[in-house]
Amino acid sequence: MQKIRHTPVAPTRTQRLSSGGEIDAHRHDDHQIVYAGQGTVAVTTDAGSWVAPATRALWIPAGTVHRHQAHGELDLHLVGLPATENPLGFDKPAVLAVSPLLRELIIAYTRAPEDDSPPRLRLRAVMLDRLTISPEQPLHLPTPTGPLLRQLHDILCSDPADNRSLDELGRQIGASARTLSRHLHDELGLTYPRWRTQIRLHHALILLADHTPVTAVAHRCGWSSASTFINVFRRAFGRTPGSLPDV
Repeated sequence: MQKIRHTPVAPTRTQRLSSGGEIDAHRHDDHQIVYAGQGTVAVTTDAGSWVAPATRALWIPAGTVHRHQAHGELDLHLVGLPATENPLGFDKPAVLAVSPLLRELIIAYTRAPEDDSPPRLRLRAVMLDRLTISPEQPLHLPTPTGPLLRQLHDILCSDPADNRSLDELGRQIGASARTLSRHLHDELGLTYPRWRTQIRLHHALILLADHTPVTAVAHRCGWSSASTFINVFRRAFGRTPGSLPDV
């Protein structure tokens, strides 16, 4: 059984991780904001995974067991907040859009974590104000619990470019497309195309963090062309894959 590290106070700091590096499963009594100024960070919990490039930040509520993994050379910025202070009102992990201003506020705030001077406290207040108006992004990839969806999940994650229909995949795992669709709706609240797109986008972020060319990412993740991939990516992240900062 994996040991869960308990760190009562969520640290406010910067941390560098090499590509593939991890912070093992742990939990805090505080809330935490996780932001990758460079590279892409993946946060995994029992409920699923969240992947965020430099245009997104992750909200980790107090008490949530989670682990981090770096994709690309990661410049990680961590902001701890007392459990009594929840400016976002979220009780589950969430991904938030990060504007250029919010990016600079987070980086500046985590640069000197021991500084409690009035200017830094004002910086913190502005940072939290900007966080409260940052829209939540639907980038959660839920982890299925049922055996049928787990099999389907493993097939799609091992090869995101697999373009077989749900009927064809169902024959492989011994279930009809109708049964699988019902399980997806009941367990994850998603349609098959939406779930597959989320899996592909998560995989695409990881490949981009490793500097894989956009056209290669498109084909390896199952899109018919780079332009189709770019359009889907822009709708999900608000910018093109080639314009992600420091990726």
